[in-house]
Amino acid sequence: MELITRYFPNLSPEQKKQIAALYDLYIDWNSKINVISRKDIENLYEHHVLHSMSIAQIISFRPGSRILDVGTGGGFPGIPLAILFPEVEFVLLDSIGKKIKVATEIAKAIGLKNVQTKHLRIQDEKDKFDFVVSRAVMPLPDLVALVRKNIAPRPCNALPNGLICLKGGELQHEIQKFRKLATSYDISEYFKEEYFQSKKILYVPL
Repeated sequence: MELITRYFPNLSPEQKKQIAALYDLYIDWNSKINVISRKDIENLYEHHVLHSMSIAQIISFRPGSRILDVGTGGGFPGIPLAILFPEVEFVLLDSIGKKIKVATEIAKAIGLKNVQTKHLRIQDEKDKFDFVVSRAVMPLPDLVALVRKNIAPRPCNALPNGLICLKGGELQHEIQKFRKLATSYDISEYFKEEYFQSKKILYVPL
């Protein structure tokens, strides 16, 4: 928890309480439905919560924005972002029912009023959003092809509407097709932990 407040010192008491509650909730749910690798659950705050919140380093979503989290799994990056931006609407989507159950129950347990969860494939989501966010769900070209239909035409944020992905490793091949459009941000510029050395945020305006 101290790790989160080091990088986000202006959290409200309510936000701190919500973030602090995540550890026990994920430990409990993960023992029933495996959404985080057993070896990695101890690193929940660094590898999952802070990683998700890195998106806030490149954009501060304006109140009233609508964000779709594709392939949310147990709620990443959607739940940490929904805590950070309580006046922004988040829809968390996953095609695997038991994973979306975990995200649903955790959002409910910490009292997030700005989160809706859907057990749905992205191919079947018809609604429009300012941004689609995702964390290592599928290769970028595939994801862009699937979510383009879901991007609202009129921007209301500092960045034009589009896709924001959390990715790791070698991405040259993935972004080749979008190199004139995509912007890549090194998370290590914002967070100093070794885990983030190879982690990136990719933004593609759509």
